Amino acid sequence: FYLKNSILPIFVTNFITLKHKSIYYLICILFFIGTLLHAQDRRRIEIEYAPFMNFDESKPDATILTRDTTKQVHIKHDGIELWCDEAIYYGEQDFIEAYGNVHVKQGDTINMTSKYVEYSGKTQLAFASGSVVLTEPSSKLTTDTLYFDRVKQQAFYRSFGKVVRDTTGTITSTRGRYYMNSKKYRFVNNVKLFNPEYVIESNQLDFYSLSGFTFLFGPTTITSETSIIYCERGFYDTQNDTGYFVKKSKINYDERIVEGDSIYFDRSNNFASATNNIIITDTLNNTIVKSHYAEVFRAKDSVFVTKRALAITLQENDSIFVHSDTLMVTGKPEKRITRAYYNAKIFKSDLSGKADSIHMNQKTGLTQLINLDRNETQDPFYKIQHPILWNFKNQITGDSIHLISNPKTETLDSLKVFNNSFVISKDSLGDGYNQISGKKLFGLFEDNSLSTIDIIKNAESIYYLRNDADELVGIDKSKSRSIKIWVSGNAIDEMRKFNQIGGKTHPENEFKENEKILKGFNWRESERPLSVEDLFKDDPPLVLPVIQGLKAYIPQEEFFDPKLIKRVEDAQPKPSKNSDLIKLKSKNKSARKLPQGFQKKQSKFKKTIQKN
Repeated sequence: FYLKNSILPIFVTNFITLKHKSIYYLICILFFIGTLLHAQDRRRIEIEYAPFMNFDESKPDATILTRDTTKQVHIKHDGIELWCDEAIYYGEQDFIEAYGNVHVKQGDTINMTSKYVEYSGKTQLAFASGSVVLTEPSSKLTTDTLYFDRVKQQAFYRSFGKVVRDTTGTITSTRGRYYMNSKKYRFVNNVKLFNPEYVIESNQLDFYSLSGFTFLFGPTTITSETSIIYCERGFYDTQNDTGYFVKKSKINYDERIVEGDSIYFDRSNNFASATNNIIITDTLNNTIVKSHYAEVFRAKDSVFVTKRALAITLQENDSIFVHSDTLMVTGKPEKRITRAYYNAKIFKSDLSGKADSIHMNQKTGLTQLINLDRNETQDPFYKIQHPILWNFKNQITGDSIHLISNPKTETLDSLKVFNNSFVISKDSLGDGYNQISGKKLFGLFEDNSLSTIDIIKNAESIYYLRNDADELVGIDKSKSRSIKIWVSGNAIDEMRKFNQIGGKTHPENEFKENEKILKGFNWRESERPLSVEDLFKDDPPLVLPVIQGLKAYIPQEEFFDPKLIKRVEDAQPKPSKNSDLIKLKSKNKSARKLPQGFQKKQSKFKKTIQKN
């Protein structure tokens, strides 16, 4: 039988035999009249091609449509077409059950194949099961069961599905929805995106099939051979391999972990940048870098940080803190170098320092304090501020300072000061200052305290002499080729002068005020950091940017929302006074594939009808 446009010309073939042809013709006429009356209200399902038609006494309101050897049954409805091997059409409810090699097509873009489909012309809701495959130009969805709401133009599965998008990868999840108008998939629960280079695992993932853009919500990890990324809200461009992550975002590069309020990631260029509240942990070298802006170049093993930049070398007994405007950490783990420049400061419990630039070599244990001539305006009164170290009561300055430590024992080993070296310590009881100056200074440490000091070339000294009762004996001032000093308990035990030129011990009342300081004297105790917080006291006020770009997750409306439920309710055959409500309940074909929770809503609706 071939039925089209709700006008039902009937071609009786030799394959159909009825005991009473008159009854058969009567059924067809009634079928035609009923269809025509309903068509006045809305467009009904059209049977485009059905070579064989049959009836089953157990289904009095159903027409069975079967294919022939050349073509499948062909059905249309308001922009959608369906092909199958066999179909059962329920005319009263305008409802189709399609079996065998089912193919559904909407326009030129949406195709769906499955073993079984049922579709309501009243609700425009389709249900497919058995090896379901939904394809659109950019992707292919495979699942076992699928709902397709043509009014909302959405497809939904709730028992595992898989989406494949060309070379970008494959996405699987327990539940998923496809928004056809926006070409967007929303995957929920146990979401995994498989790509040859990485795997994304998330609670929820929104994927746009045209662009390959992916939005991540909830705890998410992106795992590859070179990194593991974690975030609780983020974006990833699967075509260009770039990402942007916020809320507890973190990248683990084997021995280096990058954390921040927001992180930008570029896989192709091995690059990442972070903004606000950044912590970069070097697990191999036991160091931590903090800042509010950072750039990480993985291929070059380098990190660039600024905005309250702070590098921390963790040691068992005493950690070292370095702060500056900008920090750079470069080199392989075993040869890592930290460079702090512009307003650089260093602090540990027994030593602190300050310079334009501080360089720390992880392998050799060498720390260099260097000052740069930054007189860009050529100010004639500009004065270079020399690097400075404080060790207990001693202030040490020079054109450049080298500190050598033992990386294995994590203790200070030696000190070198080049050009214009100057050591100052305040007299223990009076207002004067012990001073030593010379061209170079070399010092040795014991238990992180200076034990010996050698002043080489053009040595000068002023020293306040006291007896065992701490009474001032006199003030010694002299010049010599070099001076060697032994120190214990942070006090001078012995001083030896070599090739001394002149020199005299003066009573305090005979020592002139202008003789009490050597050339180049500059007591800078007010600059001394006494805590980690002091490293930042000269910094300008910190203003952090507001993280933008990704809005918080907005819960989606249910696929089976009130409007869809209302459509299903309206598809319920209207009861009459003599209707058997129990039988009527089972007749609403549109409701039978709804999930259990929504079927209960249908029951409540039918009870309301019964009361009325």
